[in-house]
Amino acid sequence: MLAEAAGFAVLAAVSPTALLVMAVFLGSAKPRETALAYVLGAAIMTVTMAIVLLFVLRATGLNQPRQHDPRYGLRLGLGVIALAVGVYMSRRKRSSPAPGDRDGEPKRPGIIARLTASPSPRTAFVAGLLLFAPSATFIAAVQVIATANEGVPITTAAVLVVVLVTVAIVWLPLLTYLAAPEATTSVLRAANEWLRLHGRLLVIGALWIGGVVLVVDGALGLAH
Repeated sequence: MLAEAAGFAVLAAVSPTALLVMAVFLGSAKPRETALAYVLGAAIMTVTMAIVLLFVLRATGLNQPRQHDPRYGLRLGLGVIALAVGVYMSRRKRSSPAPGDRDGEPKRPGIIARLTASPSPRTAFVAGLLLFAPSATFIAAVQVIATANEGVPITTAAVLVVVLVTVAIVWLPLLTYLAAPEATTSVLRAANEWLRLHGRLLVIGALWIGGVVLVVDGALGLAH
């Protein structure tokens, strides 16, 4: 159960935009405070949604054997959603993925661009909340835990692992920055250039992988 949930959490953690935004906050006037607020926002959103989803899934009885078909039907539906988003992103005209990208000018700056225009702990906290709203793969990770029907200690440990993995894209850069600011800034600067070129493909790939796994798993579950 833990390995499967962690696998979906890894796919949920693939967010080039989240990393690009972290680089902006680490380059702000108050890098430590701003980046920490960003991580707190991301962690609060992720923990809150994990707990809410866990209670909802168990309250609806999806952890019970008699709910076999609804459980796998939900998984199949999540897979279809992930694939649909992946197809939409692959067909959509590429736009600026993050503040500072010069590959075209959007008609209006998005909410994340506005939040990063003048970085502060408050705007960073809000950005963390918005960027870490639950994805289909994150919901799938929590569903794996909920339907495993384990006791409180194992469930709590599994949720903690999923949260840590999902938010790793932002808390790991913060930790490395605190240990080695100049080296981390240099690495992020180099990574940002690569992500601006290939980050969209990474997200699409993660969506397709997660979508295929969920669709196959859901379909096989419904067939039995």
